[in-house]
Amino acid sequence: MSSDTSAPKIPVNDKRTIFGWAMFDWANSSYALVISVAIFPLYFNTVMDGSELFTFLGIPVTKTSLFSYSLSFAYLIIACSLPMLTGIADYSGRRKAFMKFFTLLGSLACMAMFFFEGRGTMYLGVFSFVLAVIGFEGGKTFYNSYLPLIVSEDQYDKVSARGFTYGYIGSMILLILNLGMIQKFEVFGFSNEGWAIRTVFLTVGIWWFSFAQFSFARLPKDYNVPNVEGLLSKGFGEIKSVWNYVMKQHNIKFFLFSFFFYIAGVLTVIGLASTFAIDQLGFAADELIFLILLLQILGIVGAILFAKISEWKGNKLSIILMLFIWMAACVAVYYVYEKSHFYVIAGLVGLVMGGIQSLSRSTYSKLIPKDADNTASYFSFFDVTEKVAMVMGSLSFGIIDQVTGGMRNSIFALIFYFILGILFLLFVKVERGTQVTK
Repeated sequence: MSSDTSAPKIPVNDKRTIFGWAMFDWANSSYALVISVAIFPLYFNTVMDGSELFTFLGIPVTKTSLFSYSLSFAYLIIACSLPMLTGIADYSGRRKAFMKFFTLLGSLACMAMFFFEGRGTMYLGVFSFVLAVIGFEGGKTFYNSYLPLIVSEDQYDKVSARGFTYGYIGSMILLILNLGMIQKFEVFGFSNEGWAIRTVFLTVGIWWFSFAQFSFARLPKDYNVPNVEGLLSKGFGEIKSVWNYVMKQHNIKFFLFSFFFYIAGVLTVIGLASTFAIDQLGFAADELIFLILLLQILGIVGAILFAKISEWKGNKLSIILMLFIWMAACVAVYYVYEKSHFYVIAGLVGLVMGGIQSLSRSTYSKLIPKDADNTASYFSFFDVTEKVAMVMGSLSFGIIDQVTGGMRNSIFALIFYFILGILFLLFVKVERGTQVTK
């Protein structure tokens, strides 16, 4: 569907290319685990000491609401800009160039967090965090768009799972190293724990940028359309043509509806699991880190396991099975009051955490037209759906928590999202998209 017809043919199932592609997950997952989940939220909460209101851009906020608003603002920027950027990338043939830009943006933003020490450097900390989120999410979209281009359809599930596996392993290695730096800061030559934590942010940026070079060296080169006059309007036309096609395709449309609801539940559970463990069960910092590592390890197992199940029973049935497990986990969490029981439930969540994300990506790849070379535009809709779902999920969680007075009620209510996801998925037939006339 791309306006350019001179795009070179990309060899599929090349081992060197696949390794390079998967290494991007190894690289950028350092942000997802260390910055987004394990260390930065706790550090932000600590250095922005006090529960009283303070002023940010003239607006009175608490430290928790500031963190939440910053995250929402970053996702809003991504949701608004990605469709146009992917349209430009598809038309101009500069998919890798955009991937490099977002990688540089995100990694430098992580490095800039080194200078965030508290309320005195609050603007730097928040601004860096927002840019890191944008860099991660923007780069991920262009990374995902390579999957249907570099492997054949029968390899989608397996290769998608490999990417997530590399990401889980790489981020765990860095997190363990970072925890050693923090807990034994004097051994690493730091005068105090604060210096060690801030250096952790520096290591994430270096790790992210350095390992991404494997991907940039091995992924197909950009082909660059020579005439780029009116690039903005061409990019808009590209994304508009994809939108018109998506709206006419029953399978893609209903899968995105399904994905919107069930991923809202998934991401809300993942994002607030740590908060629940601390607030409701009294988890200490070391127990929380062990819980996060447990989720990562089982995420690897789950991604591989459900890729195998999808080969046996198909993507659709595999996703539905995982959604029932997610619902069972929500019910169980509602009744759990012991840490040991929560570890068991967390293990169950870990198994389906990697599988649901991996199979969602590969399933969507199977629904894209097989002759489409504008995959970045297609994946922009996939990723924007994810971002809007995340905002909706976290917002509804907070509203239910505030109205009913309990986080347990919010988690139990997420079952509704999983049910809607299953219902929409029942109308989807997972098969390769039809040919598209250019």
